[in-house]
Amino acid sequence: MLLEFGRASGPADSAAAGLAPVLPQTLHRAKPAGSWWRMLLARAGTRKSATTALGDLRTWVDSPATTLIHKSATSAVGAARRAERLSAKRLWSDFQRNAAAYTTLLTEIGRAGPDGDARAARGFVPDELADEAGGVDLDTSLLSVRLRAYQAFGAKFALLQRRCVLGDEMGLGKTVQAIAVLAHTASRGGRHFLVVCPASVLVNWIAEVSCHSALAAHQAHGASRDAATARWIKEGGVAVTTFETLRRLPLPAGFRPDYVVVDEAHYIKNPQAQRTQTVNAVAERAPGVLMMTGTPLENRVEEFRDLVSYLDPTVADTITVSDGMLPARDFRSKVAPVYLRRNQEDVLAELPESLELEDWVVLADADEQAYSAAVGAGNFAGMRRATVINRTAVMSAKLERLLEIVEESAASGWKVVIFSFFLDVLSEVDDAVLAAGDGVKTFQLSGRVPAAERQRMVDEFSAIDGHAVLISQITAGGVGLNIQAASVVILTEPQLKPTIEQQAIARCHRMGQTRRVRVHRLLAKDTVDERLLEILGGKSALIAAYARESDAKKLDPAAVDGRLTGERADAAGTDAGGIGEGNLKQRIIAAERQRLGLPSGASRAQT
Repeated sequence: MLLEFGRASGPADSAAAGLAPVLPQTLHRAKPAGSWWRMLLARAGTRKSATTALGDLRTWVDSPATTLIHKSATSAVGAARRAERLSAKRLWSDFQRNAAAYTTLLTEIGRAGPDGDARAARGFVPDELADEAGGVDLDTSLLSVRLRAYQAFGAKFALLQRRCVLGDEMGLGKTVQAIAVLAHTASRGGRHFLVVCPASVLVNWIAEVSCHSALAAHQAHGASRDAATARWIKEGGVAVTTFETLRRLPLPAGFRPDYVVVDEAHYIKNPQAQRTQTVNAVAERAPGVLMMTGTPLENRVEEFRDLVSYLDPTVADTITVSDGMLPARDFRSKVAPVYLRRNQEDVLAELPESLELEDWVVLADADEQAYSAAVGAGNFAGMRRATVINRTAVMSAKLERLLEIVEESAASGWKVVIFSFFLDVLSEVDDAVLAAGDGVKTFQLSGRVPAAERQRMVDEFSAIDGHAVLISQITAGGVGLNIQAASVVILTEPQLKPTIEQQAIARCHRMGQTRRVRVHRLLAKDTVDERLLEILGGKSALIAAYARESDAKKLDPAAVDGRLTGERADAAGTDAGGIGEGNLKQRIIAAERQRLGLPSGASRAQT
């Protein structure tokens, strides 16, 4: 429909912009040629000027640029006429399915300046660096998607710096910015591009490259891995593989890709891990490397330093453990040359606000018994699950509240996504929703679902007209998938890291969302939930101080926000000396045993 015109109109805009300054003057000079008697009476100089101008107009009329403008205008008229024949409901449905693309087009048509706050859109990087990045001539001829101003700046920044981290908040379109970088490089003669990502988003990457660019996408993973890799080496394009598969790719000795993109780069924050070493071995040979992560530092300044060291050892050498005690702005200025981050509120003025609610429940007798048994056994995972499923015929208090939220959402026609870490919780919730709902359609997405099927499941869920429920394991559906069709998110239990919850919420609250997203956190009083909330609060404060806002963001009218975490503690800085995750679980178990008056003993501090 209208998007067909929007996608094709970019080159036409450029062509029209080239003609606009000279066309009025040329038409004025050619005016005498419109009448033979005017030409007869005109002076010799006027006749010559009119004849020359007429020749210029004929050349322009027959030029590829004018043909492109005419084709674009014809497409626009056709799209508008087809849209007139559609119902308002059909048009709204099309807008909801393609909200991100429509919003980008509308923003460009009506924009007087860059997205959001100008300096924020540039990530608050230093002015000199921002101006230099803004001056990069980004070639979008191989793109079939229009970039928003902050996205164009992100691509320009990456091209200028060559090796950097794009740490935009989840939902801002890091993938399309990376594709823009690859498309520009291809237009300048680059042939081989490599994307390394988690298996859960591999299919999405293949689809995005194919949809948004003229580059060929090759799935270098699975049964056709070797054949796809050979085809990529021969023909060029974008090879997409996983962290685990990369080391098994049959690459020629010394093979040098033109650009490497590492998605979810925090997967390689441990320099001792084999996958980190494998990625670096390939990236070191590439002239361009773009690492992408919405959470560059979940726990430690050291981890961010390691990430930076893969890109620019000189910058990494300036980062010390004691920098965690510096003011956040001072710390960010150190990493501005290799780090750009923008936040949703800075660049997506049209994004509806999210409403986050804490739904506290009091455990029923059956819940209490299940929870006390788990505490007595020192089973940390059992403690977390017991607040949702009590293994009896009596429904838990959390499950009752969950069904109330689902019922309210069904009455409004809203789609719901329910996240849990535990497989047995997913099954219990699925059964309860099906039993309570009147023909409600549910989908269960877990790590057991092949990566290739996950986006297909999400697409089917999104295509349903009205209410539906997606029940997802947070580690499987909370990363890399786009679920803007849902406007209600339910978290059945708090997670050990705030970034896990933030990523899950961002699957729904992202560019293209047209409704206000309601996030319900189900929490049980006097349980492990309260202890974890305290920890999450501390860890979130660290990330907000250091990894939320980049100096690179504060430089130019088209870029926006990033920070680093500064404490050593895996436990989110709740202990100044830093305690490991396992030790953290043991402390929570000990605290709960003491509160319940249970004897201390050996524990199994599972997740």
